[in-house]
Amino acid sequence: MAVYQGARPRTVGLPGRPRLFDGVAQAPTLPRRRARAAVRARRNVAARPGLLLAVIVVAFMLAFFSLAQQVRVSATGLDIGRLELERSRLEDTALDLRSDLNRLGREPAIRKQAIDAGLGQLSEPIVLQPN
Repeated sequence: MAVYQGARPRTVGLPGRPRLFDGVAQAPTLPRRRARAAVRARRNVAARPGLLLAVIVVAFMLAFFSLAQQVRVSATGLDIGRLELERSRLEDTALDLRSDLNRLGREPAIRKQAIDAGLGQLSEPIVLQPN
């Protein structure tokens, strides 16, 4: 282990005793500023804002993707509801037409429509005898 000139042992939790230099007490020195671990290890501290920005961008992209999927599901649900209403309306119209055909397709209804149109009943048929 290398010992550097001026290195001092650290006291943990106990106040430091006055240091003597050639028998004379030194004036209290200012506490040393501790360097962050990243600075001491000479890591690139400037890369962190870029990484943070990238994380934020990815989070927003995921949020927008989720929102787009929810909007698509909602639009599909609305389309399904609209188509169900249209189908029920068409089924009602088909039922009305069937009932009209059943009612108007009978003989009394056809006779009444013919009389209303100015047509009369046919007389007895005339049968021609061959000569």
